[in-house]
Amino acid sequence: MKFGVREICNVVFKAKASVKIGNTTFRAGQPVLYIDTAKTSTLEGASTTVYAQGGRGNTRLIAWEGEKTLTFTVEDALLSPIGFSVLSGAGLFSQGNTKNVHVHATSAAVVSTDGEIDLTDALGSDDIDSTAPIFIAVTEADGSIEGTLIEGATIGAKKITNVDSAYNGATVLVDYYVAKKGEDIAELQIDAGNFAGYYYVEASTLFRDENTGKDMPAEITLPNVKIQSNFTFSMASTGDPSTFTFTMDAFPGYTYFDNTKKVLCVIQVVDEKLDSSTQLKSVMPHSNTEDYSM
Repeated sequence: MKFGVREICNVVFKAKASVKIGNTTFRAGQPVLYIDTAKTSTLEGASTTVYAQGGRGNTRLIAWEGEKTLTFTVEDALLSPIGFSVLSGAGLFSQGNTKNVHVHATSAAVVSTDGEIDLTDALGSDDIDSTAPIFIAVTEADGSIEGTLIEGATIGAKKITNVDSAYNGATVLVDYYVAKKGEDIAELQIDAGNFAGYYYVEASTLFRDENTGKDMPAEITLPNVKIQSNFTFSMASTGDPSTFTFTMDAFPGYTYFDNTKKVLCVIQVVDEKLDSSTQLKSVMPHSNTEDYSM
């Protein structure tokens, strides 16, 4: 049997041991993260070869291979807070409804003729947190900050009043904080001491049979992988959107159903042909007995 490979993998990460992410504790074997929005997935094997060399021309005589490595890489188009926590080792926190969280915001505005800065539209349902630092900076015509701060104004929930009349009509940039409900915030903390962990990984894809052109389910199992903690976010207004790459180093491990031999990876191709043709059905079915005359 020969087959071709082109389809993407759907990947599930399962906890190797009990782990707490955010407010949820995942027990050993429990799925932690599903990836069904991957762009690419790559399984790469490598090894080191050394040679005994000698004779005229110092030719290679015998080869020894070792230091076999296996790397599984999944590039995801989307990322969730728990996915980022798995990728980077970042702590994931949710404050629940017991605590408010400060969120930074900036708004450009114009001081009215009666010395008021109205941020109602910018704030929406939020309010200015008057207990947090707030700065009102005068800007140039092009929006750049000139360094002058307006002080002594009265901070309200939506408006800033009693601004010095000398600044009436001035364009300003207001730097402030709003208090969000903790239950609406997923907070990720990246520190120097935490890294991505070890997981049991199962990936599902399709292999296509050369003779029949039919797709066969294929399951890839890596019983013990360590996710590399490297990540890059590309935030740009042009080009393709950022993707999120999970690079996993495979280590020997037991699969769930065989604890007699440690393996780096198991690939199972199921001889179950799937029809890849498109099934078309009418979206406007009707009975031949109906009268459609106008």
